[in-house]
Amino acid sequence: MIKAGIVGGTGYTGVELLRILARHPGVELTAITSRGEAGTAVADMFPSLRGAVDLKFSDPKEAPLGKCDVVFFATPNGIAMQQAGELLAAGVRVIDLAADFRIKDIALWEKWYGMTHASPELVAEAVYGLPEVNREAIRSARLVANPGCYPTATQLGFLPLVESGCVDLGHLIADAKSGVSGAGRKAEIGILFSEASDNFKAYGVPGHRHLPEIRQGLAQFAGKPADQIGLTFVPHLTPMIRGIHSTLYARITREEDFQALFEKRFADEPFVDVLPPKSHPDTRSVRAANTCRIALHRPQGGDTLVVLSVIDNLVKGAAGQAVQNMNLMFGLDECSGLSQVPVLP
Repeated sequence: MIKAGIVGGTGYTGVELLRILARHPGVELTAITSRGEAGTAVADMFPSLRGAVDLKFSDPKEAPLGKCDVVFFATPNGIAMQQAGELLAAGVRVIDLAADFRIKDIALWEKWYGMTHASPELVAEAVYGLPEVNREAIRSARLVANPGCYPTATQLGFLPLVESGCVDLGHLIADAKSGVSGAGRKAEIGILFSEASDNFKAYGVPGHRHLPEIRQGLAQFAGKPADQIGLTFVPHLTPMIRGIHSTLYARITREEDFQALFEKRFADEPFVDVLPPKSHPDTRSVRAANTCRIALHRPQGGDTLVVLSVIDNLVKGAAGQAVQNMNLMFGLDECSGLSQVPVLP
């Protein structure tokens, strides 16, 4: 059994990790940390986990993280980079669900995240945890940078087009919408029920932290420098709890059978579902599942392709993808613990 620890188990991604790992046949939950809730039973905070998780939250200084085989950081940005080195030195493998190790350009990361990186020497080693692209590197990784939720939906939607070089890389557009859980489990005016319900708005239009992460990934797919990727990324907050819907636009530069291109690229991917032509995936079709559903359109037969990509931001966009990465790192069936059927309604 893989002994797993979670740093920061009280947020939405933390409880989602608990939900998935509690039913994973190859995992033993060993430690769950929280400074503020140390000593509190997990099931007292999250009644949904009664009978599934018997642990109490422990103080990070006292938790036996060094005895784990893998530690997940479900923490705000800036935490994992301070603690990962010690765990790696103890032989523990680390999966960071925050952004500390996603962007390879340290100066660029510091610009977007507004802090000095505490472990720049680990950034080069970290493997970006998008299995559909980096599966083999993930298998041997000690440190995995789990992708962000917007970047997962957006990169998977663009992936076949950018890899094949059949669209204009200088004029890509990602119009993405997220449920409020993407903002985290915290008291903040903009995500209060009275503010977010019955409302819809764009945010981060001048620049969002996920922009350089997405551009870096697209550049890797294309085999080109990141400055050659012209991407406009606009996120929106929607009045729902879970889900991301990315509507992606790309200008065609070479004719292909685009539906066949997508179907072939993702034919062997267990968590990417390419829908039939003329489909319109909705976010509830992936709720609570580690699935990305994609549909392709060419409005009026013009020169613009529209790709619709939906995920659950807490699962394929966070905790589920982290478990998928763990499975690869430890030589398990990639789908182990991730067979949940989406929840409807």
